[in-house]
Amino acid sequence: MLFVGAAAVASLAGCGFTLRAPPRLNFRSLALTGFEPRSLLAQDLRRQIAAQVQVLDDANRAEVILNALADQRQKSVVASTAAAQVREVQLRLRFEFRVATPGGRELIPKVALLLTRDISYSETFALAKEQEEAELFRDMQADVVMQVMRRLASIRV
Repeated sequence: MLFVGAAAVASLAGCGFTLRAPPRLNFRSLALTGFEPRSLLAQDLRRQIAAQVQVLDDANRAEVILNALADQRQKSVVASTAAAQVREVQLRLRFEFRVATPGGRELIPKVALLLTRDISYSETFALAKEQEEAELFRDMQADVVMQVMRRLASIRV
């Protein structure tokens, strides 16, 4: 029994398995502009970027400027019953941005990221569905942050 466990650990050590790491950024400083004052997406982006490069408030001193053009969360009814009771809802997270230098040289042209999730809805479980909706928005936001990080990693200043 102990031998089987040791063999499994030894096989993982030699296979090259490593945890996924965030993409490496190839610049030293970045400024985030265009976000709402308390944007949750801006907070997540700042946290991920600050782990590798300096995040500055002054866009003129930064090497790279990420300008948010749109940061929207939407909820729309997809299906309802004959009695007009909501049965399915679609959640959308839309983020548009561009990346440039302080001198105006465009590094990444305007990009629009749109994520959608469909969830069933029941008035009986309204509170639980509200929590599920918040969790799905958090998941979509984390996905957007990773997509932006991958795009930022492609920049060569």
